Amino acid sequence: RIMRGIESIVDQLQANKENYDKGFDTTEGLLRWAKLLGPAPMTTYIAKFLNQEIAKKESQAREKQTQDEMTQAIAAEKLRQENEAKFISRYTPSFFLQSAFTHFSNTHFIYWLKQLGVETFVGTSGRIFPLKGIKPIDVLDAFLQRIKKNNVYLKTSHEWIGFSKEKNLLFKNLQTVIEVKSDLVIFCLGGGSWSVTGSNATWMNGFRELSILCHPFEASNCAFKVNWPKNFIENVSGKALKNIKISCENKVHAGEVVITNFGLEGSGIYPFSPEIRSQLKKEGQAKIIIDLKPDLSADIILQKLEVINDKKNLSERLKHHLHFSETQIKLLKAFLSKEDFLNTKQLIACIKQFEITITGLAEVEESISTVGGIDLTEINEKLELKKLPHHYCIGEMLNYDAPTGGYLLQSCFSMAHFLATNLNRKAS
Repeated sequence: RIMRGIESIVDQLQANKENYDKGFDTTEGLLRWAKLLGPAPMTTYIAKFLNQEIAKKESQAREKQTQDEMTQAIAAEKLRQENEAKFISRYTPSFFLQSAFTHFSNTHFIYWLKQLGVETFVGTSGRIFPLKGIKPIDVLDAFLQRIKKNNVYLKTSHEWIGFSKEKNLLFKNLQTVIEVKSDLVIFCLGGGSWSVTGSNATWMNGFRELSILCHPFEASNCAFKVNWPKNFIENVSGKALKNIKISCENKVHAGEVVITNFGLEGSGIYPFSPEIRSQLKKEGQAKIIIDLKPDLSADIILQKLEVINDKKNLSERLKHHLHFSETQIKLLKAFLSKEDFLNTKQLIACIKQFEITITGLAEVEESISTVGGIDLTEINEKLELKKLPHHYCIGEMLNYDAPTGGYLLQSCFSMAHFLATNLNRKAS
């Protein structure tokens, strides 16, 4: 029986040598040989060892396949999305994020989600969304499952209230104060908006006691105050200005805004939060310029308005030849005198460079996100607090600005993955 078995093994090995798709390799041959000799102590050990070696090889093959798939996925996504330099430039400032974003970019994040079972697609706006049918709670559950798999424990009803005299962490749990001594600490305490979720910025007090520079939180990605003429806003509140291009200082962005009783808000103006906030601090007001017809030059607009034998009035010509909305026409009439509105050159100048004065920001509580928090000079390139070794800070609690549309989330994921990788590497 043993001789016939060995003979069969040799035949299969020879067949595999001649044709890779036939027979089996030497590892499988040794495994079969160990099983053939029976359950002697040595052969049992050899069989176990060989099984482990086979499993290891299979794991390495899967890992290589996963890595290849990731490389292909990243290459494909990079063709469809913003390049790294353009993406990173949307943060203010951006220098401190460079290493983290290079390590774990938006394309890496897409693949990471795929590994969790969350498939995504690129929308027409260039933003990333879960596939239809995948709800936010499904994404959250995938995150929680990953956390659980990594043996991470979530302690609820524990409020961090600062540091002890020995710089250990102090937590309040019901009526009890718990002191925790840690090997390392990662703070991700958030910004100052959405206090209903617990994001109220009271954590700053603990850091200030250790002379760590913190800036008060200010509104970002928020509504901007405009003193509209009363007769204008009564008729257009809630209406949108679509397909426009806004400029402020040296920045230009295309999108749309919504006119509200308070002022302006929307994806078209949110990216200008840093510039508008800076001007408000320096001058008490800020200026933005809106191009109501960014796809048409002034000369083409003039040609369309001066159509021969067109008996329509100017408002009708704006609608018919330039596809102006009622809201756009009312906006022009509200800020131009009748004489300037009927003066074609003056009108076109206003269409291409409509100036709006902004006088304030919405309250922090009403903003989508905030800027402020721990000054960037307080952390090193590894996101570690210089005055408190082995304590790290990431996310919106740091003093930087990110536009809406997933950029703030991406920066948080990039910093988290970058820091975790460095800490794991250091630990190993």
